[in-house]
Amino acid sequence: MIKRIAIIGPESTGKTTLAQDLANHYSTLWVPEYSREYLAGIQGEYSYDDVLNIAMGQLEREDQLAIEASGFLFIDTELIINKVWCEYKWKTCHRWILDRLMDHHYDLYLLTDYDLPWEYDPLRENPDTRDVLFEIYRNELENYGFEYKIIRGQGVERLTNAIKFINMLIS
Repeated sequence: MIKRIAIIGPESTGKTTLAQDLANHYSTLWVPEYSREYLAGIQGEYSYDDVLNIAMGQLEREDQLAIEASGFLFIDTELIINKVWCEYKWKTCHRWILDRLMDHHYDLYLLTDYDLPWEYDPLRENPDTRDVLFEIYRNELENYGFEYKIIRGQGVERLTNAIKFINMLIS
């Protein structure tokens, strides 16, 4: 049975890089953030219902890659991000997302701190609220009782901190 490690955090906090680097370190697979693929295929503003489609697509990709993964599967973004985004932007969340949050198990969450500099990307929206969103994500993890570790540091230090926590999980 593989261990699923979800990587969540505000925008521009190194989630994708961390997922890739951890997958390389542990010689396994990682699940890219599906919203990037999805949003590249639509024109204009995304909608509340688009977030539901993104959540469904993310879980579908995750389940597909879990079959091929070895030891671990690293997931760049998961349902907490979708929940928070719906509630932050539209003040409500799809029932499907809320129901799946408790059903879809992760062995560990890595919450990436906003201690990295903001990098512009056309899909990013909130350079000035990363601290607020970080606290919202932390509160969600606490409220659900999910095991998590905060990942801080620059460059290799960030990866080393994540590896340390993962190795503690398996020892």
